[in-house]
Amino acid sequence: MPAKNSTTRFSSRIDDYVKYRPHYPVEIIDLLASKCELTPESVIADIGSGTGILTQLFLDNGNPVIGVEPNKEMREAGEAYLAEYARFNSVDGTSEATRLPAKSADFIIVGQAFHWFDQVKTRAEFQRVAKDDGWVVLVWNDRRVDSTPFLRDYEALLQEFDTDYNEINHKNVQDKTVFVAFFGAPPNHAVFDNIQRFDFASLMGRLNSASYMPGRDAPRHAALSERAKEIFDVHQTDGEVAFEYDTRVYYGRMT
Repeated sequence: MPAKNSTTRFSSRIDDYVKYRPHYPVEIIDLLASKCELTPESVIADIGSGTGILTQLFLDNGNPVIGVEPNKEMREAGEAYLAEYARFNSVDGTSEATRLPAKSADFIIVGQAFHWFDQVKTRAEFQRVAKDDGWVVLVWNDRRVDSTPFLRDYEALLQEFDTDYNEINHKNVQDKTVFVAFFGAPPNHAVFDNIQRFDFASLMGRLNSASYMPGRDAPRHAALSERAKEIFDVHQTDGEVAFEYDTRVYYGRMT
């Protein structure tokens, strides 16, 4: 079930989210072009578009993109971030009520947001908005938790300081039964490597962008920063540590 405050929980973390969340591999465009006939003229609806990270990938491909985002602060940050793109439009809406016309989208895309949605209501809305031959594409950057000593220690840090990390972890919905219920059949699946490198200030920015971590004004934030510095100092190479991700793409037509 979506967290009760899923719409507003990122409002105080916008700057860190824009600066420190990972982008998405361009290979996603190549995949959809080869498997789903994506062209630069395909109309894209990005639901839960947030600050525009996934939106930008498709705008750079030349696509017209409508970003649908219910959080005012994130939506306005996305509008500012993507202001130079003439083919971007922004809508105040939710996954359950997008406010988009029926049969208007060639592709409905979702980046790092599906786990916040009411899946039954969202399925009905996506079926309404997608063209008869339209595609739905769900994307996550899955941070690897045990591929390096640093990532193992970082995961332990999250478990130590989390507010509701395990409850709202997006991996909770990456399950065959969830996808079959949503798509109506098992979706296609592809995985791409992705990586970020951080100095310590950037690592703290990445931590501060996470809604399940104590905020900058929280009593435990100083202890979080101290422990993160200990981990960084042990594992840094040339002043940086690496976040490794599996970028997972689930795509199909809804039936």
